[in-house]
Amino acid sequence: MKKSLVALAFGTLALGIAEFVMMGILPDVSRYFDVSIPTAGHCISAYALGVCCGAPLLVAFHKYPLKRLLLFLAGLILFGAALSAMAQSFVMLVVARFISGLPHGAYFGVASIVAVKLADEAHKTSAVSIMVAGMTVANLFGVPLATALSSHISWRFPFMLLIFISIIVIYYVWKWIPASVGALPDEGFRHQFAFLRHGAPWLILAATMLGNGGIFCWYSYVSPLLTSVGGFPHEALSALMIAAGFGMVAGSLAPTRGNREYLAWWHEKNRDNVVNEPLMPKPAVVPISSPA
Repeated sequence: MKKSLVALAFGTLALGIAEFVMMGILPDVSRYFDVSIPTAGHCISAYALGVCCGAPLLVAFHKYPLKRLLLFLAGLILFGAALSAMAQSFVMLVVARFISGLPHGAYFGVASIVAVKLADEAHKTSAVSIMVAGMTVANLFGVPLATALSSHISWRFPFMLLIFISIIVIYYVWKWIPASVGALPDEGFRHQFAFLRHGAPWLILAATMLGNGGIFCWYSYVSPLLTSVGGFPHEALSALMIAAGFGMVAGSLAPTRGNREYLAWWHEKNRDNVVNEPLMPKPAVVPISSPA
């Protein structure tokens, strides 16, 4: 495995913890600042708003070298985590959470491009999978560890853990990502959105919006739901968060296997009709009349 991919995976690990850490420590934050659970949930909304505002950063700064962009985004992760750890008021924590969300979408976009550029021709898809694996580790182990730190020490300690991981990300990106990855081709601002002329991207965006909306509806308040409604003790939250993270991983892997089985079944059923035929329909051929 290339060290550059490990550096990128550490970045998604940091983002995974930054995104989901509030779900495990929400009751502790609510008690510390003496606000209700729904009010404390604004910290989650602020992060999501930061993601929406920060995602266009990739479009605005596409002329800059990708390595420099990664270092800048990793620095934003560190800055947001530091502000969150030092927050002395609830408003300051909400602002810090907004800043923490800014690099999220842009980092995934830049890191995916870098992973593809650095991978061999036959391993480009695997490279992106390795890069995203940091999010899986965050759900399985990072968030439960952060929940345990909050339960036994202080809600500030998960952000201190995030500061430590962010420093590692900056160092690994600086050391292991080559400057030769360069910048994105400058094809104009409007060209960045040319793909939206087709219907398929809109369907993907809609599915992503509904899927993430469904996840955050229950996961945002998973801690108070488990303790207040489910009746589980506060000390059991770490183990329950591991179970929730494992469910996310299993759910993401299940469709992959299902898609393979469906494609195998479809090819078997239509073998006689699709032998040596491409999966995508052939483009229509417009006849050109010969000159008179």
